[in-house]
Amino acid sequence: MDALDKVIKPKTKRAKRFLEKREPKLSENIKNAMLIKGGNANATVTQVLRDVYALKKPYGVLYKKKNITRPFEDQTSLEFFSKKSDCSLFMFGSHNKKRPNNLVIGRMYDYHVLDMIELGIEKFVSLKDIKTSKCPEGTKPMLIFAGDEFDVTEDYRRLKNLLIDFFRGPTVSNVRLAGLEYVLHFTALNGKVYFRSYKLLLKKSGCRTPRIELEEMGPSMDLVLRRTHLASDDLYKLSMKVPKALKPKKRKNVSQDTFGTTFGRIHMQKQDLSKLQTRKMKGLKKRPAETDAEEQRKKSKRTKRS
Repeated sequence: MDALDKVIKPKTKRAKRFLEKREPKLSENIKNAMLIKGGNANATVTQVLRDVYALKKPYGVLYKKKNITRPFEDQTSLEFFSKKSDCSLFMFGSHNKKRPNNLVIGRMYDYHVLDMIELGIEKFVSLKDIKTSKCPEGTKPMLIFAGDEFDVTEDYRRLKNLLIDFFRGPTVSNVRLAGLEYVLHFTALNGKVYFRSYKLLLKKSGCRTPRIELEEMGPSMDLVLRRTHLASDDLYKLSMKVPKALKPKKRKNVSQDTFGTTFGRIHMQKQDLSKLQTRKMKGLKKRPAETDAEEQRKKSKRTKRS
């Protein structure tokens, strides 16, 4: 049995709080990411990991020492680091002659590798190379995906899902306009994925809605899809399972459309519109002669029936 798999009884209050944070919850914690440098990583890969860590702060852990491992052949070291640092996302950088400037992005389920995708860096511009103001730490980004391949190809569809999971940050209920500060843009075109980062500038427009300008902030990368290790459909569905306590309870005769508008169905008895009370107006009042004529008609009908 692994040392991390043993049942540990806390001896202090601090250890008890630490173990309570790692217990299963209905609403899971914010997903942290670990950024690991391979045994033969070059300067480009190291700088990419640093820049991604700057975007992920404070929900990331950067390992500065080199770790000799190959994720597609042996995943035990990644699972060990995931359990040690309580991270469910990872990015592994390496460099060799066969696969230069290599990045592996993946995620865990129950401290085991769920899926991972290998990307090659063809062109890279660092954060420090673009001399503009940067966004503060912990800012939630806006994610934009352009290109038909993200919706057509299975590998690109899973890559899109993985990138959303990696960069989306904490889940929030409300967003204020001033909090939308930067955009991460991913474009799939001609077998490549173009990753760009822009800062959002709100300018005066003369009306209530501000004019929006985008200023490149960095980093920017041109990526090529290499190898993939995708989870089976059954395991993927199991990882997406929602607990019963979090599922919304069905309300009778209440439904919602795709836009979130709530509709209610009301069951009523059949109404007699002739007895409906409307607005009283002098012009619509019946004259005495008309009422007498109606009464005579009713009497004549009754005599005919009898």
